[in-house]
Amino acid sequence: MNRHYYISDNLDDLEQVEQELSERGISMEQMHVLSDNDAEMREHRLHEVPSMMKKDVVHWGKIGALIGAVLAVLVLVGGYFSGWTETAAGWVPIVFLAVILGAFSLWESSFFGLQRPSSDVRRFQNNLQEGRHVFFVDVKPEQEPVLDRVVGLHPRLEIAGFGSATPTWWLSLEQAWNRFRHMM
Repeated sequence: MNRHYYISDNLDDLEQVEQELSERGISMEQMHVLSDNDAEMREHRLHEVPSMMKKDVVHWGKIGALIGAVLAVLVLVGGYFSGWTETAAGWVPIVFLAVILGAFSLWESSFFGLQRPSSDVRRFQNNLQEGRHVFFVDVKPEQEPVLDRVVGLHPRLEIAGFGSATPTWWLSLEQAWNRFRHMM
């Protein structure tokens, strides 16, 4: 899948683009609008970027998990070679300390990520501060002509680049979850 970015200053136009893409087989989970104007976004039926995706939690969480794993391995190896595992307590306190260090590293780095904007937000920060909106859509190669046709009908959309898309497996999970939610 490929991600296409577009910039617009008109949410009505973006709402029309989303509707046209949806009618032509591109699911709502593939489209997102990033905007700093939350009040105006609520007035439109747009699929906005979830607040967690606006933050860098996932990126920093991965870094924290890696650091935590390294610390946990160091504690386990250190406990083994120091002879602490030969005591009456055995491996229990060593494994407990390794788990605590791993979890703490993940937790702390996720908090750090909550304080930083995601790469998409940083990339379009100037446009967002000017009151413009970023529309991005993840499409499969066979959906590219559909996207090109619809975007061609909306001259106010500015092409803003390309990027890596949401993994297909994640998109499938999100679609299945949304179908389940609507059935319930």
